[in-house]
Amino acid sequence: MIEENIAKIKSQLPVGVRLVAVSKLKPAEDILCAYNAGQRLFGENYATELRDKAPLLPSDIKWHFIGHLQSKQLKYYIPFVTLIHGVDSMEHLADVERAAAKVGRSVDVLLQLHVAQEETKFGFAPEELLSIHPQLSALPHVRVCGVMAMASHTDDISRVRADFHEARRVFEQLQSGPFSGQHAFRELSMGMSHDWQIAVDEGSTLVRLGTSIFGARDYSRLKQ
Repeated sequence: MIEENIAKIKSQLPVGVRLVAVSKLKPAEDILCAYNAGQRLFGENYATELRDKAPLLPSDIKWHFIGHLQSKQLKYYIPFVTLIHGVDSMEHLADVERAAAKVGRSVDVLLQLHVAQEETKFGFAPEELLSIHPQLSALPHVRVCGVMAMASHTDDISRVRADFHEARRVFEQLQSGPFSGQHAFRELSMGMSHDWQIAVDEGSTLVRLGTSIFGARDYSRLKQ
């Protein structure tokens, strides 16, 4: 079933849009099924779970950390993570810089843009992102590769589309402005299992899908 789900989703993705299979709380066996179907990008939300899973699975997997960043847990995945999706403050950018410097590598990140209506969502305001570039020169071990955004949690499709449209507007403004000429700045990560088609319509280059691939999760495992 996992293999069939991946094939179906990939058949619907336009050229230039990549799938991140969100494997949080799923066993290594399920991830291997997706791997055998050709999937190489996997997203994890919990630092210690990522730390424990990675050694059990093929070394050519590209791990994306998509959970809320916590500075004390960066050490668990900073040596090998390919991309961190949700850096939502200058403080957290500085945390990534320090952790990356300790292991002697440069780490790719996405800046989380707050476009949703919920106050509980994390992220930079658009005006903050548009003025952030000069501060990045003090972070030589961090490479900003684009923007991540989540839409409002609502059944109102027009609201979701408006949120993604705003994220694309800011992303394109950054691309043509402060990040102009920087080839690495090309990713717009938005869209999950319930809204990825809208996100793709609005310009997403990375969609983060879990339930659509692996099925429902047993969140009681977090209490174990």
